[in-house]
Amino acid sequence: MSRVDVDGELDAPMGFGARPLRADAKRNRDALLSTAAELFAEHGVDVSLEEVARTAGVGIGTLYRHFPNRSALIADVYRREVEQLCSGVEELLADLQPIEALQEWMRRFIGYAATKRGMAVALKEMVGADSDLFTTSRERINGAISRLVRAAVDSGQVRRDANPDDLLRAMSGFCLVSDQPGWQDQALRLVSLLLDGLRYGT
Repeated sequence: MSRVDVDGELDAPMGFGARPLRADAKRNRDALLSTAAELFAEHGVDVSLEEVARTAGVGIGTLYRHFPNRSALIADVYRREVEQLCSGVEELLADLQPIEALQEWMRRFIGYAATKRGMAVALKEMVGADSDLFTTSRERINGAISRLVRAAVDSGQVRRDANPDDLLRAMSGFCLVSDQPGWQDQALRLVSLLLDGLRYGT
């Protein structure tokens, strides 16, 4: 049997898909995910859930209604970050030259890496490195960068032997130094160097 919680959200009956959230409940959930992403990037995933709720402007009970435990919150923050990184590729290509779209996506990847700091380890401990969560995320990120690199190659703005897998490996190295002071500024400089290398010989 379904029930309505104090936020006015209708819980789906067991065995059925989740019902769409009411507008106010969706705002609360989005605020919690956005706040958690910022706090995870700054302090790591061990930040208190009370701090997440307080900073998001909701009560701790509201947090637990959306995310029954820390693991659920971490997993949904990770899904949200991957979705934001990958869903805007076509919009970037529509608004920018292919090389500029690739550059902007690479810059966004740095923000993704900042939030991912600590989450990957925690998630692997919770669900395992070969879980559907990681498999799906890898496929989406690989698809996004492949689309961008292909568009840049086809436009003649990067060298024809540009390899999206190589580029992604290089950028993934940003995550390895994401606990060092000033790493994001260093990563942005590396983005510029990578782009110079991709342009070389065109």
